Amino acid sequence: MTDSRAGLGPQAAGGLLTFGETMGLVTATTIGTLEYARDFTFGIGGAESNVAIGAARLGAPVTWIGRVGSDAAGDLVGRRMRAEGIQTVAVRDTSFTGLMVRHHRAATVVHVDYHRAGSAGSRLTAHDIPVGEIRRAAILHLTGITPALSASARQATWDAVAAAKANGVRVSLDVNHRSKLWDRDTARRELRRLVAEADIVFAGIEEAQLVLDSEADAPESLADALAATGPGETVVKTGARGCTAHIDGAIHEEPALSVPVVDTVGAGDAFVAGYLAEHLRGAGPVQRLRTACAMGAYAVSVPGDCELLPTRSELETFLTTGDVLR
Repeated sequence: MTDSRAGLGPQAAGGLLTFGETMGLVTATTIGTLEYARDFTFGIGGAESNVAIGAARLGAPVTWIGRVGSDAAGDLVGRRMRAEGIQTVAVRDTSFTGLMVRHHRAATVVHVDYHRAGSAGSRLTAHDIPVGEIRRAAILHLTGITPALSASARQATWDAVAAAKANGVRVSLDVNHRSKLWDRDTARRELRRLVAEADIVFAGIEEAQLVLDSEADAPESLADALAATGPGETVVKTGARGCTAHIDGAIHEEPALSVPVVDTVGAGDAFVAGYLAEHLRGAGPVQRLRTACAMGAYAVSVPGDCELLPTRSELETFLTTGDVLR
C-alpha cells in the first residue's frame, strides 16, 4: 500500500474531511462469552472512518486521515477505505495498529475490549493534517475520541479546528465520550471547549449532560443549552426515540424508524454520516434529520460497524418499502 498525500484529488474539494484512529476489529460471530467463541470475523472500526464510509456510500466526497501501523491491520484499513472511494491518507507509523475485540454476551449486550494504548493511531500529530486539506473541505468532522487518545492527538484536533475556523470551513463534532480514555473532569473541560467552537454538534443524552454539567434529561432543553454555548446546529440523539435538534434557532424532532434490532454498534456514526451527507447536498433540516434517522435505523438492522451501510439507492428503497437489503 502506498500512502501519499499526493493522491488527494480534486473530488475531495468541498467535501467531508475527518481524521482519527481506525483499528482492526475482531468479532465473535456467536452469542455468548468470549471463552466459548470459536468463529471470528476480522474487519475495521473507528468512529470517524465509520462516518466517512457512511457518507461516501451516500455519494459524498470524503477524505480520511489517520495513522496506522506497518502491519496487516494497517494494510486492511487503507484498502477498505480506498475501496469505498474515500481519499485516504494512512500515515505509516512504527507502532502497531490498534485492535478491538468484540463479542455479544447476550443478544443485545455487546462487550468490547480495546487494545490501543501507544497505538499508531494515538500518535497522530498536527503535521498529519495539512491546512491545505482543511481549506479544501466544506465540513471538518471531529469526535471527542481523538483528543482523548494522547497529547499530540489533542493538539492536532485543536490545530485543525483553528485552521477550519480561519478558512470558513464548518466544524462538526460528535461528542462521542469514551470514559475509558480520560477522566470525567478533563473530558468535560475539553469537550465543552470543542462544542463551543463547533458549528454542528451531535450528542447523546448523557453526553450532553456531561458537557453541560447538568442533570436535565429533556432532549429539547439539552439541545437548546448546547446551542447556547455557540453552535448553530445541535442534535441530541435519543436512540429508539429518534432525535431532537436545535437548528438556527428552531427546534426540530424526528422519530426513529421501527426496525428489528440486530446490532446497535455504529448506529450513532451512521446517523452522523446521513446528516452530514445531506448537509453537503444542500438539504434542509428536515431532510437532514430524516436521512440521519434512516441511516441509524438501517445500521441497527444489520451486523457490523460499517460494512453493510446502505448506498443512496438502498437507503431510498428502505425509506420507501421498509426493506433492508442484506
